[in-house]
Amino acid sequence: MSIRKPDSPALLGKRVTEFMADSHETFDQAIAHHDTLIERQRLDIWVGGEPTFTDPLSLAPEWLFEALGKDKETHAQQMLVELARSLGGVLLRTLGRQYPGEKRPRWSLGLYRRRDGGCCWTGPPDPLLLEKPCRKYSAEALAAFWMGLEQRLHDRGWAVARYRCERDPVLRLVFRCDGKPPPPGPSQDTRLERIALHSQSIPPTGLRDELAGEGSFLVAIGACEALTQPAPVLELPAFPTIVLFEQFLQEAGPAALEAGLENLVLMGFPPPMDAVVSWTTLTPDPAVIEVNMAPTATVADFLAANRTIFSTAARQRLSPRRFLYNGQITDSGGGGQLTLGGPGPAQSPFLLRPRLLPDLIRYFTRHPALSYYFASDFVGGSSQSPRPDEGSRTAFAELGLALELLSRQEQPAPDLLWSSLAPFLCDPAGNTHRSGLNIEKLWNPYLPGRGCLGLVEFRAFRMAATPERSAALAALLRAIVAMLGAKGEPAELKDWGDELHERFALPYFLERDLAEVLAELAAADLGLGPAIVEQLLDNSYRLLGSVEFQDCRLSLRRALEFWPLVGDVASQEGGTSRLVDASTNRIEVTLRAAASAESLEAWRLQVDGYQVPLRLEADAQGPVRIMGLRYRNFVPNLGLHPGLGAHGPVALTLWRPGETTTLRVTLHDWEPQRKPYDGLPVDAAEARRRREERLVSEWLDGPVEAAALPPARALTPYCLDLRWL
Repeated sequence: MSIRKPDSPALLGKRVTEFMADSHETFDQAIAHHDTLIERQRLDIWVGGEPTFTDPLSLAPEWLFEALGKDKETHAQQMLVELARSLGGVLLRTLGRQYPGEKRPRWSLGLYRRRDGGCCWTGPPDPLLLEKPCRKYSAEALAAFWMGLEQRLHDRGWAVARYRCERDPVLRLVFRCDGKPPPPGPSQDTRLERIALHSQSIPPTGLRDELAGEGSFLVAIGACEALTQPAPVLELPAFPTIVLFEQFLQEAGPAALEAGLENLVLMGFPPPMDAVVSWTTLTPDPAVIEVNMAPTATVADFLAANRTIFSTAARQRLSPRRFLYNGQITDSGGGGQLTLGGPGPAQSPFLLRPRLLPDLIRYFTRHPALSYYFASDFVGGSSQSPRPDEGSRTAFAELGLALELLSRQEQPAPDLLWSSLAPFLCDPAGNTHRSGLNIEKLWNPYLPGRGCLGLVEFRAFRMAATPERSAALAALLRAIVAMLGAKGEPAELKDWGDELHERFALPYFLERDLAEVLAELAAADLGLGPAIVEQLLDNSYRLLGSVEFQDCRLSLRRALEFWPLVGDVASQEGGTSRLVDASTNRIEVTLRAAASAESLEAWRLQVDGYQVPLRLEADAQGPVRIMGLRYRNFVPNLGLHPGLGAHGPVALTLWRPGETTTLRVTLHDWEPQRKPYDGLPVDAAEARRRREERLVSEWLDGPVEAAALPPARALTPYCLDLRWL
């Protein structure tokens, strides 16, 4: 195999070292400076996130693969209580997602508050906020609340009808605020007898409040089990505006207090949203608790909110990452998506500047690091965040045409922008939620209540281990959007072909690609600064180990692997997860020397009796020889290639002609003696010790047998696939 001439070491070195120059700027100062740079672009770019947390030492299904379980809701409740006590606001219990096969929607616990610190609720607290149980409420108190609320709404000038229903909740009110009379009861409109929202499934068409859509607002008063005891409940309709919602709360709170209620659960439809209020929810997802953060106008605010959430989770012994038995570091299992938009749909940068989203798609195809460098262990076309160039060749060609047609529009309308691009930002089954760039909430008329928000979600991010890492990612995305918003002619789509999954499976090439992105931002006067860049470049969790030998250093890092689905996409679309064959592993082998490239080139590396044809590259640290190794590290119960066994430990032999000493490095996927581990690692230090002991080095004397060249079918320019040998 031919050795490619390296790119200019001076150029590659400059791209990184310029960012990492000495600086006294702290991380918080760097974030503040970034916010100032974005503000100068006169483009509001709000950022939101979905951090996920798991119990890292639990092997219960709810913390490994299931969404629901006995402890998860309790942890979420305690997190919400702590957030409410530190931030203020009112607790609202609404509905989470409901996936095929699930009988009921998942729970969703939310904290609703005004950004200006104003009070939006003066009524009885949610039972979660009470340190000790209240007295049991009486039926008379519920009736008094029912009648008192009717009177208060009437005194405000709203038309109200009060009636009893044949099903729970029995006590109901319906009112209008537009001067028209509401239906007096179920005899006139049977929809007034609807089942309690939290006791029914979400319809296939989505969550809708038909009555509210027509201007009639139905509220119900009843009871539910809260903290193992019955508690009074007020079920809310879908209010269309913040003003109307807060006006109702202003009457409901005092009415409940006047009736003698000591606590009250507010539940029902999600509340209305705009830039005036903050709405943070906690919901269950497989293996994790997901926090849907309220979006912020600056990364400084985003960082502060993340620090609060991370510390709150830590006090519940929940973590953003896991350590596997063998010491491998992985994330929580739920991802760490980020969302960009504006203060409201009309102010979204993607709708104000319609060419921005097409340019962003082009930019992401040109820079695979934005899809892979920060991604979870599961990437590629079968993952939860595929790229548009990981689908069919035909679809990618059609995407090019779609982008060209949009460029011919002077000012494409939001619906045209969404409908033109949504078919290409999806997974192989056509699921637009599962896409690295997710625009299902940009301007989607088929997603009731939350489809037309002007948002773009970036799903190709593993859960960040720290609030600072999450904020650094937010700064990176905002800077890219600001840069593209100010640019003129867009670049073309980049078709990487096979290189996408071969070259960019290796961390080395992802680092070089990310350096190019950072250099472009710096050239556009949107540089992120050393403190932020340091957070972004931290890829240390991939390091398996390094060995010094004579005048060179051999390093092994975890590379990316693109696991295939077992079966077809459509047959697995009904569940919340998919079965993939994760038995293939890929590592990156690099060889560096303090001497010249010529001396480095003399070294020989072999595996399983075959030569490893190392590529010669160069970066800021000088020349480097590099190659990927791919192998099967276990045999799955259900997977591909049933006749292929597992590769034992990977044994590498490094030597140089004329030398009498040879280095043998053996990478074990488990404890070298195959002994069972004594539980999961309790901390990062224990995880690191287990990783280090898996890399065994030996210095051998004597000649090395000549190794054969590997068969061509086992080789690509970037990887040797040991499964073929």
